Amino acid sequence: MPKFNYRNHNLKNNFWRKLIGSPDEFPLESRIFHSISAGLIVLASLYVPYNLYAKLYFGSLSALVFGLFFSYQYYHSRFRGKPHNNIIFGLAGIVIFGLNYFTNSGIDGSTDLIWPAYLLLIFAISPYRQHIIWLIVYLIGFIIIHTIEFYFPTLVKHPFIAGKGQFIDRITAFPLPVILTYLIIKFIRRSYDVERNATEEKTLALEKSNIEKSKLMSIISHDLRTPLLNIQNYLALMNEIDSLERPALEKELLNSTNNAVEMLSNLLHWSKSQLTGTNVQMIKVNLLEVLLNTLEMEKTHALKKEIDFSYTIPPKLMVTADVDMLQLVVRNLLSNAIKFTSNNGKITIDAQLIANECRLTVSDNGKGIPQDKIENIFSVKAEPSYGTNNEKGVGLGLVLCKEFMEHQGGRISFESKLDEGSSFFIFLPVK
Repeated sequence: MPKFNYRNHNLKNNFWRKLIGSPDEFPLESRIFHSISAGLIVLASLYVPYNLYAKLYFGSLSALVFGLFFSYQYYHSRFRGKPHNNIIFGLAGIVIFGLNYFTNSGIDGSTDLIWPAYLLLIFAISPYRQHIIWLIVYLIGFIIIHTIEFYFPTLVKHPFIAGKGQFIDRITAFPLPVILTYLIIKFIRRSYDVERNATEEKTLALEKSNIEKSKLMSIISHDLRTPLLNIQNYLALMNEIDSLERPALEKELLNSTNNAVEMLSNLLHWSKSQLTGTNVQMIKVNLLEVLLNTLEMEKTHALKKEIDFSYTIPPKLMVTADVDMLQLVVRNLLSNAIKFTSNNGKITIDAQLIANECRLTVSDNGKGIPQDKIENIFSVKAEPSYGTNNEKGVGLGLVLCKEFMEHQGGRISFESKLDEGSSFFIFLPVK
């Protein structure tokens, strides 16, 4: 199968855009006019010498006038920013085609083939409010010209002899309306497809924005409010309980506080990335050094559930990353692993080079991910889940992980089996 030549394709696209102008510079009617004008200028340059050769002197003259007229209007519209004149175009068509009708065999000639295509051109380059006017004008003009021929047939000149002459006339005249119609329909269809795709993209972006807003309001109104209320209640109870119950309550208070801090941290990071964008600072770093504090801190949290927590990262492994983003991603993955791993479970972290990438793996033998949640695991549509000790997040941790990995030129993936555990993989460039 032949390979697609992207270079030639891009050159053609760039040439076409220079020829007709970009959507940012010109409205649809002007771009249609530019494309049709270019085609008609080429056709006119062919019809002028042909009509001279065929001794159709008025036809040659009309083709020349048309070519110059379109060239002038195209130049001023495309390069001088002056809109084309719809009225001049409409009236010029009636005059030139009317005269051509009488000099080129009348109803037996080829002029009638061109009328509908030229009217289609007028429709394409004029505002909607003018369409009915031009339709009426051209219908009246068409009827008047044919009526004049009917009553005064001697006014019509017949430069072609029957048979061969008429055959050549029709064969050479037919491409003009066909090519004109093709250019108009193709451009309108292409413009419609482009604008339809743009509309669909805007609709999807709006839907995503609405989902994100709903998610944010849900987090603020319920998910974040709940742990803060728990903390408030725990503090109120502290003064009412005896010393034997106090350690258990303090433990619950600490868990609720940690949960609230994690939720608030993810919420703030996500909100900032949505509102102001993300500033990425990629530098070459030692992977173990930048993650050591994060690993040790999460190891402390894992020990509270008596989880076997171990990591194996080559001490000289260098990667290219944004340090803050990388730490947040790993912290979220480890926090999830601890949350969904039961007491006395196991979590392992290892890193290794694969081709030109570093793969960091966070594995656990916890609850695993239910099948119905896998599809939206990296989406704001994901519903938050409860951990083995009823820890609850806001469903934004993995959304942040995916966004931040992509900002660093990396990616994230996972494998999971229900009730057996999960493994999350992040891939980072090493150069």
